[in-house]
Amino acid sequence: MLFPTPLPAPGDHRVLEEIDQLRIRLRDRVLTLPSERAAWLRQYLTADAVAASNSIEGIRVSTVDAVDIMDGERDVEVTEAEREETLAYQRMMTYLQTLHDAEDFHFGTGFLNALHWMLQGHRHTRHRPAGQWRAGPVYVTDARDPGVAAYTAPPAADVPALMAELVDWLETPDDTHPLVRAALAHLHLVCIHPWSDGNGRLSRSLQTLLIAREGVLAPEFSSIEAWLGRPGNTWEYYRELSRYGSTYRPEQDVSRWVRFNLLAYHQQAQTVGGLVERSRRIWSALQEFTTAAGLDDRTLSALHDVALTGRVRRSGYERAEGLSVQQAQRDLRDLVTTQVLQPVGRTRARYYVAGPQYPEPVLEIAHTPMTLTDPYAARA
Repeated sequence: MLFPTPLPAPGDHRVLEEIDQLRIRLRDRVLTLPSERAAWLRQYLTADAVAASNSIEGIRVSTVDAVDIMDGERDVEVTEAEREETLAYQRMMTYLQTLHDAEDFHFGTGFLNALHWMLQGHRHTRHRPAGQWRAGPVYVTDARDPGVAAYTAPPAADVPALMAELVDWLETPDDTHPLVRAALAHLHLVCIHPWSDGNGRLSRSLQTLLIAREGVLAPEFSSIEAWLGRPGNTWEYYRELSRYGSTYRPEQDVSRWVRFNLLAYHQQAQTVGGLVERSRRIWSALQEFTTAAGLDDRTLSALHDVALTGRVRRSGYERAEGLSVQQAQRDLRDLVTTQVLQPVGRTRARYYVAGPQYPEPVLEIAHTPMTLTDPYAARA
């Protein structure tokens, strides 16, 4: 048995309408972006989702480090285990991103187990197998006391039937709003907890896939994993999950869970829209600066990265602009000479940050925090 689909309250209908409008506007804005800036946003948002979802599980890699790892950088200050987790999640997310418009796509237990292998295959052992349903009990421990089980998943013997029911539900369309179905898919999977490890990340990724298959936004712009990974939101996320008891009780009303996810959708759409607008304003201000300073237009991408992420690496700039190693080195050396940028570190580990002559108006745009509204509180 799965959780029943709750009927949205009038306030939920209004918030869903606002989310739909936000997502359509965001789609239209993304479609007008130059291809190189859209590509940068896709990469950054993918890294942000990977880093945030991993952080919920205690794997602490910053978004900018995740970008570097995904770019193939070896000299990033993370452990080998953190690198492996980041790359595994990236591979799985990249695969999911290719499925958002696949016409012959179908859910299946084999598909879900394959995703689990992509995420956890590097940690596969006989006692904790990847890509297979768990053979024994599994517990989610209390964050305050690892000796206390905050949640005990259904018995292992029940998992095959529950997962078959979930796949049937996923394959059977109904008139429920796709964003509500995506939130329920997350809850169904995380509460069944079919694997020994990786259940939270797979559940969040399944939600991302369902949102992306709605067809409004590309997968990179659809995930709420970055929103869930913010510290305060992560605490709320665990609190919402804890409302449904310490064991699997699918007869409950899960309206609050849906409402929590609608808030996440709304605020993440605001966040991504704000990032797109911030990037546009930074790019425009940098165009004025580079023209006045007599800099080559191609340096805009390096200066843009520094404004939005705090740093740029030579290899990243080289790939972004299709330059040779020597061209990229020369451009960055010139920016250092004029004190627009300053280097940090040596040789391969070197990256560049804003120098004393980096334009202050650009940094002001980059560092001014955006304000998010709560769609429920706004008209409460």
